[in-house]
Amino acid sequence: MSPFRFVHAADLHLDSPLIGLRRRAEGYAGRIETASRAAFDNLIALAIDEGCRLLLIAGDVFDGQWRDYRTGLFFADRMGRLRKAGVAVVMIAGNHDAENRFAAGLPLTDNARLLSSRAPETVVFDDIGVAVHGQSFPQRDVRENIARAYPPPLDGRFNIGLLHSACTGRDGHEPYAPCTVEQLAAHGYQYWALGHVHAHEILASEPPIVFSGNLQGRSIRETGVKGAMLVAVDDGQVSRIEHRPLDLVRWAVERVSIAGIAERTEVLIAVSAAVERALAAADGRGLAVRLRLIGATPLHAELAATEAALGEEIETLVAGLGDDVWIERIELRTAPPPFAGKPIDPSLGGRLRRCLADLAADPWLAERLQVRVNEVRAKVPAGARVDALIAELDSEALEAAQALAAAMIEHGGA
Repeated sequence: MSPFRFVHAADLHLDSPLIGLRRRAEGYAGRIETASRAAFDNLIALAIDEGCRLLLIAGDVFDGQWRDYRTGLFFADRMGRLRKAGVAVVMIAGNHDAENRFAAGLPLTDNARLLSSRAPETVVFDDIGVAVHGQSFPQRDVRENIARAYPPPLDGRFNIGLLHSACTGRDGHEPYAPCTVEQLAAHGYQYWALGHVHAHEILASEPPIVFSGNLQGRSIRETGVKGAMLVAVDDGQVSRIEHRPLDLVRWAVERVSIAGIAERTEVLIAVSAAVERALAAADGRGLAVRLRLIGATPLHAELAATEAALGEEIETLVAGLGDDVWIERIELRTAPPPFAGKPIDPSLGGRLRRCLADLAADPWLAERLQVRVNEVRAKVPAGARVDALIAELDSEALEAAQALAAAMIEHGGA
């Protein structure tokens, strides 16, 4: 068997929106909206430049129903580029692809193959001695262990399993097509190319069982390096495997310690240093950063009482650091230093807590909030997942309100 290389990618989510940046980066909306396409172009370039014979896509090429048919045309055009370079493509439909009624009928070039959703299917490449086994999702919710029905490995071939699955389960991901690492390892394939989980992870090395992660982070929940796997095969075994960064915009959460800081200007200095570190780590890419200010500081009450002004100061500061950095959100997680300031009257603190608890339990207020949440959901682009974000904000709201009210009382605001 001659040496060859292949690329394993997953969860392209072409034309998926980057949640939380449109308003904060209005001048760069075009670049942000095309980030998933740019990352896909980087994937195509990787496969061609590295002389790969095969590109594997483990599901979720698309992000549900297309907003525009040009999404499909863009994908078909890139398949044509790979054809000219002699790169074959094998892919499966994931849960988001299964929602797209147009994707199944998208005409593909003869180098690209979408595996069946009716049963596991095998594609053999005699010229490089490879057999790719996999099955597309027939619908969004696939709860059974479909990998059990994958065919046994073919003798004398390098066998690859292509699977869209949460495996044993991962936070933030539906438990679709569940399976275990032990089950996959015992199946006899030489490589498992997994999709669905957006974080890169190597579950096993003998044989390699790998989540490539997605190409481009889409929200602050998808931080860090995003890309695809470049795999080299020699003598029928994986000889090298590496994760190649392909993202255009990098997401990061920076914890900024302002413990003991007593001057507002020093807070801005600490923020500037944190953003510059994150920019350096992004390695020339755009950066969307959430700043989380932490630590016990004498400025705790002042910052909480003037949070909007602080946000404007930080936005102005960051604007001077370059065009490719955007603040996704600023979180105040500071605390007062021990015994700092005049303690709040215990009876007043108790009344404050009871008042906020009563508000949280008020059915009229809950109904009004639900109306507003539904209005937000109706305006969010198709494919954007906001339920988890709304739940997170809801869980933090009461705590944040209590902290702000206490800070304003201590600081003398009203």
